[in-house]
Amino acid sequence: MLAFAGPGYLVAVGYMDPGNWATDLAGGSRYGYTLISVIMLSNLMAILLQALSARLGIVSGRDLAQACRDHFSHPVTVGLWFLCEIAIAACDLAEVIGSAIALNLLFGLPLFWGVCLTAFDVLLVLYLQQYRFRYVEVLVVLLILGIAGSFAIELALARPDLAEVLASLVPSPEIARNPDMLYIAVGILGATVMPHNLYLHSSIVQTRKYQDSIESRREAVRFATIDSTVALMSALFLNGAILVMAAATFHGTGHQEVADISDAYLLLAPLLGTQLASTLFAVALLFSGQNATLTGTLAGQIVMEGFLNIRLRPWLRRLITRLIAIVPALFTVALYGERGTAALLILSQVILSLQLPFAVFPLVMFVGSRQKMGTLVAPRWMLALAWPTAVVIAALNVWMLWQTLGA
Repeated sequence: MLAFAGPGYLVAVGYMDPGNWATDLAGGSRYGYTLISVIMLSNLMAILLQALSARLGIVSGRDLAQACRDHFSHPVTVGLWFLCEIAIAACDLAEVIGSAIALNLLFGLPLFWGVCLTAFDVLLVLYLQQYRFRYVEVLVVLLILGIAGSFAIELALARPDLAEVLASLVPSPEIARNPDMLYIAVGILGATVMPHNLYLHSSIVQTRKYQDSIESRREAVRFATIDSTVALMSALFLNGAILVMAAATFHGTGHQEVADISDAYLLLAPLLGTQLASTLFAVALLFSGQNATLTGTLAGQIVMEGFLNIRLRPWLRRLITRLIAIVPALFTVALYGERGTAALLILSQVILSLQLPFAVFPLVMFVGSRQKMGTLVAPRWMLALAWPTAVVIAALNVWMLWQTLGA
């Protein structure tokens, strides 16, 4: 099992990137612990889809992008690749903004220069890629531990009501009745499952050694599923911790409208009585942005090779993706300042939600195909959960997009 551990943590990073922080902060500050149930349900959906992604990669020997290229016509394949590239750039945009905000909060570095500085994290990725893939996984796990440690201390300082937290794990009918609460709930659901994570996971599980036999592949699927499930439970803790901290600190204290990351940073110290609370919050944000950067680089390469069979040098691929993200970030910071970055974070999540159905539906279709999967086709009970999950995620993302653009 330890031999198969690792890929799940690279995938879990996408579920705790800076793009998720705004919805968790808004949900906790406005509605207390009520939306914890939404985070839990969205995490269960993610666990199911990532298990299917790992199964596809191990059983078929093809990642999701390659499977799309095998199955669909060339125009459709190119269209899917283009949509995925936009989603990766949008995710990179959230990481750029999150890292720049963290540098500003920790060191007073102006946002404009913080955005520019994030271009150089490509050097870290290139350095690690010279060595074994395990080194990348170790760095990711260390950063996750840093984020988890920061929020464990935050929760101890905030002293949340544990009885209320546990009671809120049961979905409340109020979520459906209150339009504003439903909107944030949909935002949490819609932004949780990252489309490029499905491509990434189906590829990196193949870095593990297993034999070309049904029994060996079945064992690999089982251990890969355990790995991703355990890793995604850490994402559940971290996303839940952000919401619980916001609920315990801001809700009912006259700060219910806190949704901006910088506002949360400034208010944590006076409300919790120590500067440590604000500092740890910013450190966790910086770790979150840098962690997601590593997996974004890997996903971009996998998607381009899988869909188009084109291989670029890693430094060139990373530079192109990062420049696509930096240009709108610099433009927004120059024109609108710090407040503009909050709107840009939300926009990046909307763009991600646009692409999600184009990754989820092919995935569920492929793992249910006996022609592609043979005797290790996904069991009926799993498909009975996967198809409704795909429909619900697609419908909620469309609804969120319509509401966001309509607003």
